[in-house]
Amino acid sequence: MENMSSSAAQVIIAIIPIVGIVMGSVVIFFYLLWDHRRRTLIIKSGHYSRPDFSLLSFSLLAGLLLSVVGVTVTVLLAVIEGKSYGLFGGLIPLSTGAGLLAYYIIKRGDKPNG
Repeated sequence: MENMSSSAAQVIIAIIPIVGIVMGSVVIFFYLLWDHRRRTLIIKSGHYSRPDFSLLSFSLLAGLLLSVVGVTVTVLLAVIEGKSYGLFGGLIPLSTGAGLLAYYIIKRGDKPNG
């Protein structure tokens, strides 16, 4: 009898993540569907305005965040593991952040003054 209740508990424990993933997917699907319909109606009514997006500001923010995360993870992995291939886990975001910051610096210099 005790074996049956433990196997039932294992089945319930195995089903919970599956149900969570399915429900999350359903929520995301309906959000995307309703947002698409809303945008379509706004475009048809003629009230659509294109959202402002500054690639320069995005590259600065993303570059700073990735660089800080990369430095933190690189130092942490260097202290814990020393020189190993695991260090790439910190060097990859660090180099990506440095590239975005370099892009920001280069493009900022291209802007005319005034």
